[in-house]
Amino acid sequence: MENKLTSIFVNFFVRAVIGMVVIFFVNQYVIPAQEGWHVGLNMVSFLTSGSLGIPGVCLLYGILVFQTL
Repeated sequence: MENKLTSIFVNFFVRAVIGMVVIFFVNQYVIPAQEGWHVGLNMVSFLTSGSLGIPGVCLLYGILVFQTL
C-alpha cells in the first residue's frame, strides 16, 4: 500500500516537472516574444501537467488559443 502511494506521488511529481519544463521551453523558444500566447508557470499549470501530463500542457495552450479567438 505504501509503495503504491509513493509511486503515485513520484509519478505525479515527475509529470508535473516535465510539464513545467515543456511550458518554459515553449514560452521561451517556440512562441515569439511579440505574441501574447504564453502559459504562466503557476500552481494551476503545475497541477494540470501533473495530473494529465503532456496532454494537459496541450490543453493549457488550447484554452489560451481559444480565449484569443
